[in-house]
Amino acid sequence: MKYKVKGMVLPVVSLVLAVLVSGVVMAVCGYNPFEAFGAILAGAFESKSGLAQTFTQATPLIFTGLAFTFAKKTTMINLGVEGQLLFGAMAAAVVGTIDLGLPGVIHLPLVLLCGILAGGLFAALVGLLKVKFGSNEVIATIMLNEIAALFCSYLVNGPLKAEGAVSQTERILKTAYIPRLASKYQLTFAFFVAIAACILVKLFMERTVKGYEIRCVGMNGKAAETAGIQVGKVMVTAMLISGAIAGLAGACHVAGVDHRFIENFSPGYGFDGIAVAALAGENPVGVIFAGIIFGALRSGAMVLNRTTSIPIDFINVIQALVVIFVAAPLLVKEILSAGKKDKKKREEKS
Repeated sequence: MKYKVKGMVLPVVSLVLAVLVSGVVMAVCGYNPFEAFGAILAGAFESKSGLAQTFTQATPLIFTGLAFTFAKKTTMINLGVEGQLLFGAMAAAVVGTIDLGLPGVIHLPLVLLCGILAGGLFAALVGLLKVKFGSNEVIATIMLNEIAALFCSYLVNGPLKAEGAVSQTERILKTAYIPRLASKYQLTFAFFVAIAACILVKLFMERTVKGYEIRCVGMNGKAAETAGIQVGKVMVTAMLISGAIAGLAGACHVAGVDHRFIENFSPGYGFDGIAVAALAGENPVGVIFAGIIFGALRSGAMVLNRTTSIPIDFINVIQALVVIFVAAPLLVKEILSAGKKDKKKREEKS
């Protein structure tokens, strides 16, 4: 019996199952699932403000989902996207507040570039630790998340704290602002930057030599090494680019939304990127649609909280169920494979 599901079938089925099961959970808990999903859809798509909020919420999720997806292409599990996002945001906030007399066409790209470098170098450290010392990237990235959060907390409550403010930096200069699509909404051109990043990653993976090497390492590291590919170098490069994307997410948030670094500004964008990547089937273009779906859930959750008595924690339940259902066929396949191996061993002994 085969469990391999091609294309986007598995992610779509996983989303449908997640919605159905979460609806059952709501009903068991005494809430009306139709009322809940109706409020979510209305809040996310019914009005211009809701649609703008959906795309605003989707922007960092597209970036973080893409960051996780890129690292996963070499089998590297980058659970440090959250910390890389924070470092990128902090770097952008610092450079954005420095008055260098630069015009916006130079200052803004410089701010974003610094965010990219900060996130990328922070992630590359994990790649180096794995390649040089054989460290586990899952443990390393989780620990570095804490270091990033605590270090940024120290900065916004200490040397970089804005005068008279609480846990935030000074406001960046207007030359470092990402333009908004409409003055009354928080949606900025960063949304299109996120989409462009997904398309560029897709082209990079399929049309370049380095992308080919990354895919080869992901499929079979030993075979890639035999073919002359420097597996260690590829892994470090993948982590560098993954962290750079996460850093860009943080920089775009600072330059486009808050215009300063605010402690705890991220509600967990880095970790939600894992669910986005899972729903996208680890397809860079699929990340765009997955990010918008989860952005709609976040946007709709605000209306859900305001108009009903249903806890918005059910949004997290849906996200968790998506990941579970995406992973379940692979888990079943492994269990069946293990059972066949045990049966074969018993037959050989008899």
